[in-house]
Amino acid sequence: MRENIHRFFRAARGAGVHVSPAESIDAMRAVAQVGLSDRTILRDALLLTLAKSQDEKLALGDCFDLFFSQPELRQDQSESDTHDCSHDADQSSPSGASSEAGESQPSEGLGPLAQMLLSQDRNAVAAAIASAAGTASLSDIRYSTQRGIFSSRILDAMGLQRLRDDLDELTATNPALAERLRDALDALREAVRDTVSQGLALYAREEAENLRNDILRNAPLARIERRQVAEMRALIRQIARRLRERYSKTRKRQRRGHLDVRRTIRRNAAWGGVPFLTAWKRKHRDRPRIVAICDVSGSVAQVSDFFLLLIHSLHEVVDDVHSFAFSSHLIEVSEILEKKSPEEAMAEIMSKVGFGSSDYGSSLVDFEKDFMSTLTPRTTVIVLGDARSNNLDPRADILRRISERSKRLVWLNPEGRLAWGFGDSEMPRYATFCSVVRQCATAQQLERAVSDIVATYQ
Repeated sequence: MRENIHRFFRAARGAGVHVSPAESIDAMRAVAQVGLSDRTILRDALLLTLAKSQDEKLALGDCFDLFFSQPELRQDQSESDTHDCSHDADQSSPSGASSEAGESQPSEGLGPLAQMLLSQDRNAVAAAIASAAGTASLSDIRYSTQRGIFSSRILDAMGLQRLRDDLDELTATNPALAERLRDALDALREAVRDTVSQGLALYAREEAENLRNDILRNAPLARIERRQVAEMRALIRQIARRLRERYSKTRKRQRRGHLDVRRTIRRNAAWGGVPFLTAWKRKHRDRPRIVAICDVSGSVAQVSDFFLLLIHSLHEVVDDVHSFAFSSHLIEVSEILEKKSPEEAMAEIMSKVGFGSSDYGSSLVDFEKDFMSTLTPRTTVIVLGDARSNNLDPRADILRRISERSKRLVWLNPEGRLAWGFGDSEMPRYATFCSVVRQCATAQQLERAVSDIVATYQ
């Protein structure tokens, strides 16, 4: 059972539940306390020790139900009817007495698997399948194309070859019994297929999700299909969580500083070098300030949601962030992003300024008029947009002043570089005043860009 619990941990990780070694030890201790006889108590114990959020609790519950559900060997009603008919026919035949005597112990001389199938002991068959699945290393299954391979391995581990020999022998000596065994074998194959499908759902989920995420991560944001939008949002949330976990821990460690061994030893000389009092080395860093300006006009409507999700994560990673959104005019959205969930914040922002006709010049005028005071020599300004201003005055002079007042100006453009400067694109003119210009057409490019920006403050 210990191996089963370890396999469950592996399945839970595939379901998106983060299970650390320490948490798995706590879960094993809890299982040792509550025992295995009551599945409801076992389920509650694992959920209490492993789940750290409501989403993880739901995912872990579904994983537990799937993992500990055992497939049953299904017997068709027609099979028993066929057996009854053949039995009646044998009794009415002249040799009925001898046949009845021969079938009084039908499994005599047969292999263990044949005896198990003919006894119709479903619990024994289910236990044998589970044991054979462990022998066949079903937890190593990764792709749907491996179903046949693992089904064959499980059947071989159960003794399929001996069963075939028994079938050949019974076909010649007892055709009725051979037919019963053949029907039982078909039901066994179906049960094994169910077990392999269950293993695929449990153990291949992480591999399939990683493959799907790799494809999405490199897919152009502007050409995401409608059915993939929810998956892309989930991927962006994973990226945001990864950024938050990575840089929040680093920031905490750097606020504390690093242990100064020499000063610690000198300070504790009176106690024989026992470090009752510790000394820390701290390197002064400027407090990070970020100003994010996001285009939410119709030309970037398909990617603006993803931009806003990343900006929302910046508010959780960096202490001092001012965020703005614009189409034809610009508004500050910092309070919306800080106080509301990502979905609610995006809906409100898009309802106020989204999907309009983009006017970069007018929006830059609004920023200079009302929000220029947010810029300091320590501020990093991030502009997310395609730089298409519908042939209106781009007011590049205001962008130059923004660049001069800030530490650096970063522009993230969702369009391909070949499109910059064509049509109404003002990207070459704006790029003159930018410290960094990057194409961010995919989630991977967007993650790298934001990660690099935040990393400079660590």
